[in-house]
Amino acid sequence: MPLAPTAAPTRLRLSVLGPLTGGADGRPLALGPLKQRLVLAVLLSRANTAVPVDLLTDAVWPEEPPRTARKNLQVYICTLRTLLGRGDGPDRLAHSAGGYLLRAAESELDLLQFRALARAGRAAADGGALAPAARLLRQALDLWQGPPLADLRSSPAVDAEARRLEARCLGVHEDWAETELELGNATAVAEELAEPAERHPLRERLQAARMNALHQSGRQAEALAVYDTHRQLLARELGLEPSPALTARYRELLARGRTGPSTARPERAGAAHGVLLPADTADFTGRTTELRELIDALGEGAGRVAVLSGPAGSGKTALAVHAGHLLADRFPDGRVLVRLRTGDGAPRPLPEVLAELASLTGRPDAAPAPAPADPGRAAALWRASLAGRRMLLVLDDAPDEAAVRELLPGHGPSAVLVTSRSQLAGLASVHRVTVPPLAPGEALDLLGRIVGTGRIGTDRAAAARIVDACGLLPLAVRVAGTRLAVLRHLPLAEYAARLEDPAGALDELVAGDVTVRARLDSGWGDLTDQGRLALARLAALPLSLLFTLPEAATALGRPERLALRTLESLTDTGAVTSPSGEVTAHAALYALPRLTHLHARERAAGAVDDGPFGTAS
Repeated sequence: MPLAPTAAPTRLRLSVLGPLTGGADGRPLALGPLKQRLVLAVLLSRANTAVPVDLLTDAVWPEEPPRTARKNLQVYICTLRTLLGRGDGPDRLAHSAGGYLLRAAESELDLLQFRALARAGRAAADGGALAPAARLLRQALDLWQGPPLADLRSSPAVDAEARRLEARCLGVHEDWAETELELGNATAVAEELAEPAERHPLRERLQAARMNALHQSGRQAEALAVYDTHRQLLARELGLEPSPALTARYRELLARGRTGPSTARPERAGAAHGVLLPADTADFTGRTTELRELIDALGEGAGRVAVLSGPAGSGKTALAVHAGHLLADRFPDGRVLVRLRTGDGAPRPLPEVLAELASLTGRPDAAPAPAPADPGRAAALWRASLAGRRMLLVLDDAPDEAAVRELLPGHGPSAVLVTSRSQLAGLASVHRVTVPPLAPGEALDLLGRIVGTGRIGTDRAAAARIVDACGLLPLAVRVAGTRLAVLRHLPLAEYAARLEDPAGALDELVAGDVTVRARLDSGWGDLTDQGRLALARLAALPLSLLFTLPEAATALGRPERLALRTLESLTDTGAVTSPSGEVTAHAALYALPRLTHLHARERAAGAVDDGPFGTAS
């Protein structure tokens, strides 16, 4: 049974770090009606400090207090004075010049105990006693029973007090996390911070601690995703960038790999330890899901092979390089990127690729050996050289399966990451990751990082039109952003209108020697004659609209059975997409990516073929 208000407790215990509760001598106290509990909540939140009468009045009557407000408040104070008793010294609840003051001992109020433990923990940390500091801070956090004063926060004044308490709790959480990280307990910190970091995404110190904990736990993709999500939210909500300190830490994690105690194998003498990857993209954006999938696929098991596929300009190479930098600690014997095409897009001969690999990955202290005349033997020697070595090989822009197959290690601890416009269906036992266009928010974020978030904020609608006209492809968005960064006088709305004009969009996507049309030309060149003819005919369909199999068959001038095979072939090259998910072929919807569509129209206008489609089965 709750104690009656007339009881005079001897051992009092009050709590605001969760629902407002009170107990005396081991039994619960009845704290009275809502208005009385609101008064008590404010007094306890500021225990041992005089609370102005106006603040108490605002807590109980947040809008218009009645004429009897002061008299009613005195009644609540009188009842609480009787309920809580006198205590061991002066009156527990007294009136002073500054308002009402509620006296409480540290043992009587969880908030006071929390403050004392937090002070002791911080003092221990400052003195270098990390283990005691972590223990004291943990004890402080364990006093919390949920959101403070959760049952009374309909009152704005009480809600403000609760928010102040939450801020103190977050500060202690951050102190505890940083102390535990110094002690090497990253896994516990990563799990503990997941929920508060999600509830407070703009709190930079909290996000930094979680990023460090995830990175030290070997969860590199998640660690970098924490930074990227925080940066995007800051830009979207406040138009700000992360602090220089957090940005520097992010770059440090990219450059150094896992910090703290390492579980990577010691490097062996004579191994090729160089990082022969291009520099990571400083403004790499999005791709959290694909990154996590790649890290998981390449981080465990032997002879691992992953294939990144997607149309030209979808950011496959940038994603592969970014993943390669994140995987630094797992491949201590080197990370190497080799391009499988020449500058004009032609496939490189296998002997040439093998010679480059031998040069890049051979023992630095050994004299170069002549390459075998037989490509098959050279490939076998290359695979043998990987035995026992932990290397990551990035094979960029593979034209087909044959260009890749002889280079795969087959066994041992090395791994291979392949990028290709095709899905390379002929390769068995590989993990395939499709690289889609960016999400609209990610594309806007990338554009903002290039041209400046302030400029994007002046006309966000026009910026959205720009990235949409770029088909949300990273290459096109990057080229558009670079062009806008140079042409500072060009209004976003005017540039959006230029890109939305089908006749001139590809002419606008040029920045110096980087052109979107050149990438699309390369993809066009990969198609067979039948594929190019089919794509040209599909380009006659309405721009940016989904189409069905019957509509495709009509455009192609083929029966649906043969049209379906054509669509599937073009889907494998990335020229056609099917965004509608797993449905039957006849119910599926298809699309031509916007820039591919415009490029195919341009090509079709240059060489129209109205003859029969052919007889491919």
